[in-house]
Order: sequence, then structure tokens, then C-alpha cells
Amino acid sequence: MAAITAPPAPHPASTSCRRRAPLIRFAASSSPSSRFRPSSSSSFPGAAGSSSGGGGEILHVSPLPPPAAPPGAPVYVTLPADVVGPGGRVARRRAMGASLAALAAAGVAGIAVELWWGVIERHRPGEYDWAGYLELAAMARRHGLRVRAILAFHQCGAGPHDPPWIPLPQWVLEEMDKVPDLSYTNRYQKRNREYISLGCDILPVLKGRSPMQAYSDFMRSFRNTFEDYLGAIVTEVQVGMGPGGELRYPSCPTEKLNQPGSSSELGEFQCYDKFMQASLSARAQIFGLQEWGNDGSTGTDGSQKNLEEASFFRLDGGYWDTPYGHFFLEWYSGMLLLHGERLCMIADAIFSGTGVTISGKVAGIHWHYYTCSHPSELTAGYYNTLLRDGYLPIAQMFAKYKAALCCSCFDLRDTERTDSESSPEGTLRQLAGAAKMCGLPLNGENSMTRLDDASLNQVIRSSRLYSGRTSGTSFSFNYVRMNKSLFEFHNWNRFTKFVRQMSDARTFLARLYVRRGQQCLSSMSVVWVVSRACVYT
Repeated sequence: MAAITAPPAPHPASTSCRRRAPLIRFAASSSPSSRFRPSSSSSFPGAAGSSSGGGGEILHVSPLPPPAAPPGAPVYVTLPADVVGPGGRVARRRAMGASLAALAAAGVAGIAVELWWGVIERHRPGEYDWAGYLELAAMARRHGLRVRAILAFHQCGAGPHDPPWIPLPQWVLEEMDKVPDLSYTNRYQKRNREYISLGCDILPVLKGRSPMQAYSDFMRSFRNTFEDYLGAIVTEVQVGMGPGGELRYPSCPTEKLNQPGSSSELGEFQCYDKFMQASLSARAQIFGLQEWGNDGSTGTDGSQKNLEEASFFRLDGGYWDTPYGHFFLEWYSGMLLLHGERLCMIADAIFSGTGVTISGKVAGIHWHYYTCSHPSELTAGYYNTLLRDGYLPIAQMFAKYKAALCCSCFDLRDTERTDSESSPEGTLRQLAGAAKMCGLPLNGENSMTRLDDASLNQVIRSSRLYSGRTSGTSFSFNYVRMNKSLFEFHNWNRFTKFVRQMSDARTFLARLYVRRGQQCLSSMSVVWVVSRACVYT
């Protein structure tokens, strides 16, 4: 790897920078980085559309939304990650059947389920085992539940010691062992194997196929296998776009993002594999700035706990607000946006005419939100700062392919934050604002699995940002995730009340009607059925 070449000294940043959330802007002229913004994504190798990593301007405008639906939001429940085990079969069938019956009785609209690449194509390339997921779809149909299918091209868990553990397919891991640069890499040469590096998206590195071809073949096999369910039972396909299924870089390992102490992490730029380095070098050559393409970002150290100790992110004289910083961050975020566009384009082509909605997920990176540079978002690939809206270009790209946007943080409150610079509510407002501006359907999620009154009430308050008679756009909520504690007496009471409040009591069913014998069970009796099923499985 080439030695680090220091960029020109940065211009001092204004000390008048106020700690507040960035405003959503329409005009690109206000961005200090317009000098380096490409006119279209065609400047990136393999670009197929006209959206790019640029910020501010609206590149694609959605059609006018349909008339507003009545108030209320359908609630989905994400099933356990290992609902289909490593062998490809539904685990704990009796318990799962009783659980689905209980959810239907509570008025839940449907279930969300991850379809793991590492389970379905586990043996060899092009050989797919959908049996367990077909059985799950049939169970959902019997109970009148819709299915939100999440195509999970990432690993689940931190390792065999962290169940449920579902790695990438073995044949993919073998290729990563042969070519370590297929993994995301930080400046310390630490590899992350949660997801294949987007730097090799269109290169034939997987036994003659590119990652994009492998994802495309997987989607096509899913469409053909579930043809009888698409549009009626399977109503949405969420395409995994990165670690944790989210459109982002693994700036922090996914398990760290779910830990309370992760707020001090600035994250690391993931651009040091040879494929990303080649792309950065080519980008610098286009602008005649070869010295800026010799290595990754300069002046960063994601292990620092103090923002001011990292010369790239600090307020006074930080590289983030210099011509070099603008160049690097536009390339870095632009590569992520191009990756998302490629996946949306493939999904749109494959699922066109099937009656399903496609969607993608954006991470709720709220740490250091009330700073000028937003370091945790920058390292994750979101070029969002006090001076620039980094989420509007993503929403515009989703709008181009009529995709829904999924995001978390709906259960988090600023009063819970571990430091004054974090703002989950501010992050959510900006994400929801970008989605609403582009007319996108929005799928909300909780960030932590909990059922206390404060969290559920926060979800209801947050959902009002997007749902209602005047929004003109659709909204649904996905509770992550189902476990045994959900069916405990007090938790179940809270949850069924929550479903009623979200749906404005229009879709709530207090009873479950059992067709055989026309017997009728109360929703609390269903909880008893679930507990008994758990005992015997």
C-alpha cells in the first residue's frame, strides 16, 4: 500500500459552528463541496443511473402520492433470526404456529423474516434451499398474516460464541480467505467479514460471478420459488444492502452498535482494501489530484474517544471541511450510494409486475449528531454534516425505483442518550423529513427489543412524524423482534394495547377464530397456547 501523503493544510473551520441538526436543503449551491461534485453517477465505474453521492439537489422526483389513507399504521413483527435453522428447516414448529396465531389475534398485520444467504445458498453457488421459508410462508397464509421478506446478504452475530450465528455461505468465506481484500478493511488492516466489500461489486470474484450477479441470481430464485405468494402474502421485499442489512459501511462492528457504550465510537473509514483503494486513486486522477488518491482518509482515528483529538473531525481546522475532505467524503459516500442504486435497480427489474414493494434500510447513526462534522455518520458512509444533508440523496435514489425506506430509532428518546452530542430524535426527524420530501413509504423500527410503556409510547409519538391524514404517504411499523418474553402476561398486555393504538383500533381483533370446530379463543388464551407449545418443542 502506498505511503500516506498528507493533503494540503486545511482552512480553519469557523468557530461559530452551532451544535444543531442540519437543515434539509433543495439547492446544491450552498454546499461548500460543489467543486468536486460529479454531474451524474456515470463518473463512477458501473454507474447505471443519474443519482450520485452529491448532496442537496433533488435528482429524481417521485410521482404525486395517492390520496391519503385513513390514519393508523399496520404493525409487523420480526421473527427470531434463527426461525429457519442452519439445516434449512423451521425450528420449533409447534411454538411458531401458536405464536403466529397469537399475533394474528392481536391484530398484527404480518411478520418480517430474514432469508439468510448463508442458509439458503450454503452448500455451493447457484444451489438454493428455500424449503424452510416456503413452510413459513404457508404458515403465515393459514393465519392471515402478510410476509415482509428481508433478503439478508450479511452475517448474523459476532461469531459462534454469539448465537444465533449465521455466517456468509461457506464458499464465499473460502473466497475471502483466498483474497482477503474481499472484506472491508480499515486503516489498521483489520478485516470485517460481515458483508462483501462494495469495492468489488461488479468484479467476478465469487467463482466467476460478481457479488451483484450473485445477489441478482438469489433474488431471481426467490421470485420464481415464491411466485404463488408474491403480491398476496409476500407483499414487500427488503433488500439487504450492507452490514446488519443496512445501507452503510461497517465503520463499527454491528454488535458494537447495539452496545450502550458505543456512543463514544467515532468509527473507522472502511476504504483500505485494494478494490476501494483503486477506486479512490482513479477518482483522484479524474480531478488531477493524484496525491489525494494515494491512501485513504488522513487525520482519522476512530479509536479516539474525544472528537477534538481526531484531526479529521475536530471543529477548528478539521479536514472534513476542506477541499480535500469534500473530495474524499463525496467519493466515499458516493460509492455507498452507487452500491445501493445497483441493488435497487436489480430488485426493481426482477420484482416488477409481481405486486410486491421493494425497500431498503438506512441505519439510525445518532451518535455525535449535535456536532458540526457528525463523525459517526461520515465513517458509516452518510455525508451528513452541519453544512450538508446526507440523507436526501439516498431518499432521492430510493424514490427513483419506488422503493420504501426503513429506519430505526423510533423507540429512542434524547433524554436516554449517554452524552449531550447524541440525538436519536434529531436523526429520525431528518430521515423522516427526507423520506416525506421524496414521497417514500416509510417503515419504522425499534432499535432495542423492549416492551416498557415509555418505549412503546415513544414509538407512537415518533410515528406521528409520518402517519396521519395529511401525510399523503404510507407508514408501517416493524417490531424487532419476537421472543418468549413478548408473550409474558404483562408484556403481552402492553403489546396488544400498542397495536390497537398504532392502528387506531380499526384493525384490532380481540379474538382468534379457529376454523376447526368454530371454537373461539381469547387473545390471552392464545398466550397460554404459546407457552404450552414452547414446553413441548
